[in-house]
Amino acid sequence: KVFKHILSLRMKYFDNTPIGTLVTRSISDIETIADIFSQGLLVIIAELLKLIVVVSMMFYVDWRLALIAMLTIPVLLVATSWFKRNIKASFQDVREQVSQLNTFVQEHIVGMNVVQIFNREKSEYDKFFKINKEHRDAHLRSIFYYAVFFPVVEVLSAMSIGLIVWYGGHGILEGKSITVGELIAFILFVHMMFRPIRQLADRFNILQMGIVGSERVFKVLDTEEKIIDNGIKTFTDLKGSIAFSDVDFAYKKGEWVLKDLSFSIDAGNMLALVGRTGAGKTSIVSVLNRFYDINSGAITIDGINVKDIALANLRKNIALVQQEVFLFSDSILNNITLFDATVSREAIVTAAKKIGVDEFINSLPGNYDYVVGERGVTLSAGQRQLIAFLRVYIRDPKILILDEATASIDTATEELLQLALEKLSTNRTTIVIAHRLSTIVNADKILHLKNGNVLEEGTHQELLKFKDAYSEMFSKQSDADLNA
Repeated sequence: KVFKHILSLRMKYFDNTPIGTLVTRSISDIETIADIFSQGLLVIIAELLKLIVVVSMMFYVDWRLALIAMLTIPVLLVATSWFKRNIKASFQDVREQVSQLNTFVQEHIVGMNVVQIFNREKSEYDKFFKINKEHRDAHLRSIFYYAVFFPVVEVLSAMSIGLIVWYGGHGILEGKSITVGELIAFILFVHMMFRPIRQLADRFNILQMGIVGSERVFKVLDTEEKIIDNGIKTFTDLKGSIAFSDVDFAYKKGEWVLKDLSFSIDAGNMLALVGRTGAGKTSIVSVLNRFYDINSGAITIDGINVKDIALANLRKNIALVQQEVFLFSDSILNNITLFDATVSREAIVTAAKKIGVDEFINSLPGNYDYVVGERGVTLSAGQRQLIAFLRVYIRDPKILILDEATASIDTATEELLQLALEKLSTNRTTIVIAHRLSTIVNADKILHLKNGNVLEEGTHQELLKFKDAYSEMFSKQSDADLNA
């Protein structure tokens, strides 16, 4: 349920939440909740029943001795209240430190090449040592509270026995209706009464860890950063025309990434987006896919507002190939199908041949069954892009988005990639975020963006004739290519 909820959250939530935190919520915190039922709850119920039975027996045998035995209970309640308050805060600290450790380790394993190439091993170890020390100290604080509480329980148990011996002894000597047998029985009763209390305190750590874990899990479940999917319309014969009308969008309030942005693209045409970093190119792609929702304005596909389209149907018809392709640590086949059993191996092989990727895959050991490393590290950037192109091609979307997909391609596979790209974009509305302007000279329309709005618009030849910012950018890149 937790993971299902996480899958439904907006990208904004993931932008602001470390991966390690979500891993801790999804696994470690769930385990602490499970421990309540597997180790803590049954024991707690059993010990509570024992306690009730023992106290009932004490009052049944002699209510006066029972009340004497209970004189230490107010002190025990105060001690328990102190213990409960402090141990809960301590366990909250422990869980927070576990989350920080998970985040730190996960980030540094993923970014290990950066750590090593800049010789940061010593400094990063020092950071880890500091976080781990805080984690250890949090555990020691919880142990300290147990080290104080248990002796207090033992002292109170001894005091109860002492009070019973004192009162019962006087009663026997004065000839009151207290027998030696009752006195001995009450000494045993006190032992039996405090034994469940010790057991309950011992299981209290499991209960508190579970409570803290449940609070953290429910904090995720209560997150309302869900994608609003109220759309009921679906495409039956999608053409692929797209229009942005006076679109405003900001990741943070007041910091506009797109402002009064308007443009359109006809079905089956190619639109290229160019501009400096931060111009708003990737943001256009994000709001079109509804990874984020715009603040105002409208985005339409074939005249239908994207918010009125069922989200699953919208994304079924839009395919995105990013610059950094993510591959699972699994076979080439599963990375193409994304574990969709309805896509056959034969269909994949046929599609691979059509876009010229089959030869590359067959050159790998095990071809389609070749297992790539985590995040596809055993393949080159170009090879990962080819897998991503094939992943898109078999789904036959009407709208194709290439987010700087040719920015980091090695020379050896560039020709193969261009061939695959031509096949992919045929009869599809294509949006290309261009890194190299030479790859978009044949685009039907080019938008040169600046500060979230259109600075220039036209075909490659039209923009060159303007002799403005685009023309200057193209000339600089051409000169750089010649001098390379």
